[in-house]
This record gives sequence, C-alpha cells and structure tokens, in this order.
Amino acid sequence: MDALERPTFDSEASRRLYEYVERHGTVERHKLREIVTLPAEEFQTRLEKLKTDGYLAEDGGTLRLALEFGAVEKHALDEFTVTVRPARQDDFDGLVETIRDVTAEETYVVAETVAEQLLYDDTVTRHNAVETRQFFVATVDGDVVGWTHLDLRRVEPVREVAQQTVGVREAYRGHGIGSTLLQRGIEWAEANGYRKLYNSVPVVNDTALEFLTVHGWDTEAIRKDHYTIDGEYVDEVMMAYEL
Repeated sequence: MDALERPTFDSEASRRLYEYVERHGTVERHKLREIVTLPAEEFQTRLEKLKTDGYLAEDGGTLRLALEFGAVEKHALDEFTVTVRPARQDDFDGLVETIRDVTAEETYVVAETVAEQLLYDDTVTRHNAVETRQFFVATVDGDVVGWTHLDLRRVEPVREVAQQTVGVREAYRGHGIGSTLLQRGIEWAEANGYRKLYNSVPVVNDTALEFLTVHGWDTEAIRKDHYTIDGEYVDEVMMAYEL
C-alpha cells in the first residue's frame, strides 16, 4: 500500500478492525476480538485478508499497522555500523528517550513537541485522513541513537509540504548519522510527491541552524519573539528545503 494512500475495505467489519488498530498503534489479537464483536470465523477471515493486503501485520499475537515506508539500510560510519530504517512500535521508548536526550542539550522546541505527541498518542505510527507521521530511526547494536520525523498533513492546501525534524544522541554525533537521517527523510518526501520541507528552529540553536544550512536549507522567514525560553523571548527561524 502506498504510504499516502488510505486503505479501501470490502466490508464495514474490515474497516472497524483496521481503524481500531490504527487508533491504538498496537493491539493484542484477543483484545481486538473482544472489542470488534464478530463471529469467530468472520473475524479470522477479515483479519487474514487485512494482513494479506498489507494493511496489518502480526508479531507474536500483537497486531500493528503494516505501513512500510522504505527499506532497511546499513551504513558503515567510522567505527559504527548504523542501521537506518522505518521506526516500529517497539522503538517507542528508545525514540522518546533519544528525542529527550537531544532536546536536553539543545533548544529544539518542535522536537520536544514531537516527543510529547508520541507520549500522548502512545504509538509511533499515525496514519489517518487528517495526518500521517513518519519516523526513520538510526540504530547501533539495536539501540536507537537518532531519528528523523516527517509531519505530513493531508488537508489539500498543505499536502505537498511537510515538517521535518532530525536529531542524534550527543555521544554519536560527528559520524555522519544526522546527515544520513536528514537525507533519508528528504528522499522519502521527494519520492512521495512533496515539494517542500521545513524545519522550525529557535535562533539560539546555532548547531541546528548551521547543520541545516550546510545541507542546503535556506532561511525562509523569521518569527519575532515566537518562543519564551528561560523567561526570554526568542525568535524562530523557519528553514526550508525545496525538492
């Protein structure tokens, strides 16, 4: 199924099964069976078709959305072998911890908001008629050390632009992981028909502004006194990347 395509269903029962999993991120098979009351045989048939059609996946009795937004890539970066891949639900804790690790060291308000939204939703995946969010993670020895996030609005006037965030744990910086993640997000957006990415950064975050500028991002606008940080008004720099 295309990353931006809403699934179509051959029955109301199939739609209800899919949408329950979509709302909750993951759900145990037996719990879904209790919530969506169907005869046992129909439940099995509908669920297996959703899996066959590539809408749902199951691992050890746990169901999740099966949206795969790209292949797994391995990169030899200095002394690390870094795996970059779409985030999964079992990355949830490591993803939140990594975002918080980055925002503890740098003022990156949008990324802080992303972490809070993850905690509020309690799921990595979000794909519905209004919005989609896509995460790629970088892992070293199975541990999440970096991320890039695309916030994708599906309302027609803004469906060709997306907000991107990116960050790497301090201990793993300087090895090209951030550049690899940034490029992965850009490539995904371009392949899926987006024409512009943007990234909003407080003017005090010199590291992020320099990083984006080096990678071809331009300052598109400045919102004066947009943030209040440590009791001070701080401008927001809106960076943009044309695809």
